[in-house]
Amino acid sequence: MTDKELSPSRRNLLKGLAGASALPFVGAFAAMQAQQAMAANGSTTLVDSPYGPIAPVNDLSTGLPLLQLPAGFSYKSFGWRGDLMTDGKTCPGGHDGMGVIASRKVGRSTELVLVRNHEIGGTGAGNFINAIGVYDGGNVSNSTANKFGGGTTNLLFRDGSWVSMTPSLGGTQTNCAGGITPWGTWLTCEEVGSDAVSASGKKHGYVFEVTADPAQTTGQPIIGMGRFAHEAAAVDPATGFVYQTEDSSGKSGFYRYVPDIRTGAPGSLARGGILQMARVRGVQNANLAVASVNASYELEWVPIANPDADRGNATGPSGVTITNAAGPFVQGWLQGAARMNRGEGIWYAQGKMYVMDTSGGAVQRGAIWELDLATQVLKCIYSSPSPLVGNMGDNLTVSPRNAILICEDASTAATDMYGFGQRLMGLTGAGDAYIFAKNNINLTAAQLQGAGKLASLADDHRDNEFAGACFDPTGRYLFVNIQTPGVTFAISGPWAKGPL
Repeated sequence: MTDKELSPSRRNLLKGLAGASALPFVGAFAAMQAQQAMAANGSTTLVDSPYGPIAPVNDLSTGLPLLQLPAGFSYKSFGWRGDLMTDGKTCPGGHDGMGVIASRKVGRSTELVLVRNHEIGGTGAGNFINAIGVYDGGNVSNSTANKFGGGTTNLLFRDGSWVSMTPSLGGTQTNCAGGITPWGTWLTCEEVGSDAVSASGKKHGYVFEVTADPAQTTGQPIIGMGRFAHEAAAVDPATGFVYQTEDSSGKSGFYRYVPDIRTGAPGSLARGGILQMARVRGVQNANLAVASVNASYELEWVPIANPDADRGNATGPSGVTITNAAGPFVQGWLQGAARMNRGEGIWYAQGKMYVMDTSGGAVQRGAIWELDLATQVLKCIYSSPSPLVGNMGDNLTVSPRNAILICEDASTAATDMYGFGQRLMGLTGAGDAYIFAKNNINLTAAQLQGAGKLASLADDHRDNEFAGACFDPTGRYLFVNIQTPGVTFAISGPWAKGPL
C-alpha cells in the first residue's frame, strides 16, 4: 500500500509513529494501543486534543466570547443574520454549507471567495434573496404569500479580513450543504424530500451551480443530478464524477453523477449525464447504517433512469419494503442498491471520498466512511460509541494537511468537561476523536446591541449546529458557520501543533 492509498487518519498515524509531531499528547505506543482498542471495540474513542484544552475566546470583530478555542487561536466573525449585504438588504439566517471556490491575487493582496448556503424554506417576501440568478420567484404555494428563502451568498475575504457579502442565488429551498468543484464553482443542494409544486409550477430538491461572480450564476437546476433530499456533493477530479449524499432517515441513497462532459467547466454538469446509486457487490439492499470501524464493502453502481421521478414505495430483491422514498431511491432500491441512515457531509481528498452518516454507527451517533475511488472499496474509519465521543456529526472537511474535522449537529448538544454546547471534533492519527472547539454563543440583547447586531438574536444558542467548515488552500484559515443565530467565522492559529 502506497502513502497515497492511506486514509488521512492512517497516514497521520504513520507520521506519528515515525517521530513526527502530529500527536504531541499521544506517544507512539499509546497511539498503537488506541488504534488496537478502536478496532477491537468497533468504535472510536475520545482523547485529549493535540491542541490542548479549550476556553472562551473573544471575537476580534465584536469583542464577544462566541467560541471556545485552544490557546493561541483567534477568530473574526462576519456576515451575521441582519447585517447589510452589498445590495443594501439584510443578510438572511440559516447559515449552513460553505466552501472556498476562488483564491486570487489582486495587486499585492490575496482574495478568497467563499459561497455560503442558507438553509431556509418559506419566508416573507422581505427576506427573499434577490440575486441575479433566481430559480423560483413564485410563492411557496397558492395558499401562502411566503417566498422561497433559501439560496446562497458570496463572501469576500482579503488578507485576513472580511470585506463583503453579496447575494448570489435566490428562489431555492432549504439549501443545506453542497461542495466545491475543481473548476472553481460551488454546488448548492436543496434538502427537499417532497413532490410539492410551487405557485409558479416548479418543484424543488435539485442541485444548482454558483460562480465566484454572482452575475454569472444562472439559477438553472441540474436536473440530471436527481431530485431528492440532497445533502452534500464532492467531485472526483480524476474522473469528473460527482458523488452525492441523501439525508432521508432510513432511506438515504449514496449516488454519483457521471457527466457527459468530464473535463468540467461552469455549466458543464447541466449539459447532461447519468445518475447512479451505489450497490454493495454480492449483497442485495445492504444496510450500511450500523457501521463498525474497519467494516468494508466493495461498491458497484446501478443506473437511475429517471432522476426527476416522484416519490414512491418499493420492495427490493432482499424482500425489504421502503415506503415514501425519493424517486431516484426507489429505482435504485428495486435494483438492490444500498442505504445509509442519514447521509450528510462528503469531501474529496487524495483519491478518497469521506462520507458522514450523521446517525450511523452502533448507537446512531455518527460514522464516517472512506471510499477508495480507484478500488471502489468503502471502509468505515470512524464510529461514535456515545454522545461524548461524537454527537451526530453533520458537515465534514479535510484540511490541506489531510486531517478530518467534523461539525456536530445533534438535537441535544453534548455536555463534556468544557460544559454544554455543539462542537467541532477532529480526528487524530490513531483515528480517535478530540474536541477542537465549542459553540459559546449565549448573549443578551444589550451585548448584541453594543456590538451592532440585532437584539432579537439574544438567547442561549450553544445547542445550535456548526456547519460549513472549510479551509483556505494554504491551511491558514478555517472558515465555519453557526447556523443560528447565523454567524460566519474565520479562525486562525497554531495549526502545526496538531494534525489540522
